[in-house]
Amino acid sequence: MRTLDEVDIKILNQLKKNARMPLKELSAEVYLTTPAVSARIEKLEQDGFIKGYHADLDMEKLGYGIKAFIMITVEPEDSQKFYEFIRLQKCVLECNHITGPYSMILKVTFSTTTLLDEFLGKLQVFGKTETQVVFSTVLERH
Repeated sequence: MRTLDEVDIKILNQLKKNARMPLKELSAEVYLTTPAVSARIEKLEQDGFIKGYHADLDMEKLGYGIKAFIMITVEPEDSQKFYEFIRLQKCVLECNHITGPYSMILKVTFSTTTLLDEFLGKLQVFGKTETQVVFSTVLERH
């Protein structure tokens, strides 16, 4: 695996702030020509340091004002079926395998608490759950 140099890190930091930053501006920030920056970005993509480019959506404005974290205990023999189920759920923003008394933590979003409750009913087929509803987000990094 290759190591990143100072210029690569500056490029990644700039793209993290604004993935749509024009190459000309990015070039000025890192003191390289536009073709050199373009080549570095392509190499960073090929090497897997850049996995994609995404829009940062305001879920609340889009009608999904309810965010929650759901912890669930899934038995190892049910894991594959659980993963298949979760991948189909548009409400699930993240699913992480964790340590501790629960085996998974889900970050979910809904337009109503009724939909959250219905989802919990479907989820409890896989194991015991505990849900934390988010009142506000103090810090969110991408």
